[in-house]
Amino acid sequence: MKAIIFNGALERRTESTSNLITNYFADQLLSVKIKTEVFNLADSGIPLFDISLRKTPLAVERMYQLFRDADLHFWFAPLYHGSIPGVMKNCLDWLEVTAKSNPPYLTDKTIGFVCWAEGLHAMQGITAMDTIAKSLRAWPLPFSVPVLRSSLFDNDDKTKFSEFYQNKFDQLINIAIHKKIVNL
Repeated sequence: MKAIIFNGALERRTESTSNLITNYFADQLLSVKIKTEVFNLADSGIPLFDISLRKTPLAVERMYQLFRDADLHFWFAPLYHGSIPGVMKNCLDWLEVTAKSNPPYLTDKTIGFVCWAEGLHAMQGITAMDTIAKSLRAWPLPFSVPVLRSSLFDNDDKTKFSEFYQNKFDQLINIAIHKKIVNL
């Protein structure tokens, strides 16, 4: 089984929320011997979506291949003004170049979502990613993790997740791997 972690944030700091979540998931997946690739949008070089180009940009071809090769996806995004970052949506829009492929888009890929927000609205980002995934013919998991950022970290160590969210992340990983909901 292959997994891809799609980090849809534009943060590059080592201790940013997106990098800490990405590294946690990558470590957990590798610990159960799942080959894992990380696709950091901030480092991807994905241009603005332009279907009129005669040649697909190399960065898009690389992204498309990584997304298509993975059996399992995890998409992570901060909530910006009620939705996922526009650059993340732009990246996913480039999957339109696969419309005539067999199969097209992300057909039958399994996708888990994590979105964080300063307030209580992270579910809006989950809903946006869910809608996009379904439009790309993927299978969103029946469990996702909307995060209230102020409760994400341990009170004593701001680089360690709270027990509550660590359990949620572990549950999402477990459901994704085993394709069934189990109590942790």
